[in-house]
Amino acid sequence: MKEIDDSEAERHKAKMAKRKAVQDAEVAGKTIEQKGLLIVNTGPGKGKTTAAFGLALRMIGYGRRVGVVQFVKGAWHTGEKDAFSAFGDRVVWHTMGEGFTWETQDIKRDIAAAEAAWAKAVELINDPTIDLVVLDELNIALRYEYLDLNAVVSTLTNRREGLHVVVTGRNAKPALIEAADLVTEMGSVKHHFSAGVKAQQGIEF
Repeated sequence: MKEIDDSEAERHKAKMAKRKAVQDAEVAGKTIEQKGLLIVNTGPGKGKTTAAFGLALRMIGYGRRVGVVQFVKGAWHTGEKDAFSAFGDRVVWHTMGEGFTWETQDIKRDIAAAEAAWAKAVELINDPTIDLVVLDELNIALRYEYLDLNAVVSTLTNRREGLHVVVTGRNAKPALIEAADLVTEMGSVKHHFSAGVKAQQGIEF
């Protein structure tokens, strides 16, 4: 362990005291106790869905119910679906996708699947027993115009008070970003896929 003399310790203490004062003042300036948030996880980096499910786990930890609609990943069996099934009726899970659009190669089928998934999403949004709704890969459905962007944004913006919604997927539409309370763009600095590593159980699915 690095040796710290008394003068250095005092300088650190003074610096942290100033930092705490600034932080406390910033927190004191926030007046809204609670607000249902529209959260968007987007960008080319890995982890958008993983982050959403981490938030879902946190909500479950407080005894709250979570709803999940997967718009694309229906063709894959995922470990997170199995894990969340252990929580019983505290998680309402709907896998509605049929795989990526380049796999299905059928625009009518893709649109029908997206519309069915969105109808299920609206059900969850309107369910007063659910506190968080995860709309996994909704951004992909919006990117390919399988759903009406304005209608989706309107529904999300006018959701019931107190409901949190997380939307994941690359290429989030500007209108959705504008409507959101929290937007995180995940960048891709380095990815094992580029080095020839295939999707792995427990990492990608």
